[in-house]
Amino acid sequence: MTPDEPEHVEWQGKFISARTRGKWEYVARARGIRAAVILAIDADDHVLLVEQYRVPLGKACLELPAGLIGDDDSAPDEDLAAAAARELEEETGYRADRIEVIGEFYSSPGMVSESFTLVRAHGLTLVGPGGGTDSEDITVHRVALAHLPQFVEMARSRGLGIDVRLLMLLAPGILGERS
Repeated sequence: MTPDEPEHVEWQGKFISARTRGKWEYVARARGIRAAVILAIDADDHVLLVEQYRVPLGKACLELPAGLIGDDDSAPDEDLAAAAARELEEETGYRADRIEVIGEFYSSPGMVSESFTLVRAHGLTLVGPGGGTDSEDITVHRVALAHLPQFVEMARSRGLGIDVRLLMLLAPGILGERS
């Protein structure tokens, strides 16, 4: 397959579309919607995680806070940092003094064309309860980085899905000491 083969939209909904290019089938975000994932580690080395039910998995998932950018028709050109800060506060109840852009990443490039921008939230202050918007039912977890592997295993034993992005925080333990 060559990159210049035409892309065909087989089906499109409000937020996603199923597409083909040659013999490849994949899913894309509709309308240019992007995603931000927020790495929020406080001054005491605790990471903020969220737990929420995910329909595609049929179960709750443990994740980094995240949200869509430009999914609201009233703000299609929403600023990445502003959207990430808004999502962090909505989901976790924490406000960041500063949002640092780490870069763009792809979580499943063989099946989904969606990328996400990873940002780091600095200067965290608890300003509310979190939990998401009215349509979300989010549980906030503040977990010591030193205890994250055990926390993830406990979540897994409770039947939760574990978001692949948590691997970046678990990597040192997975890789072990390297000589």
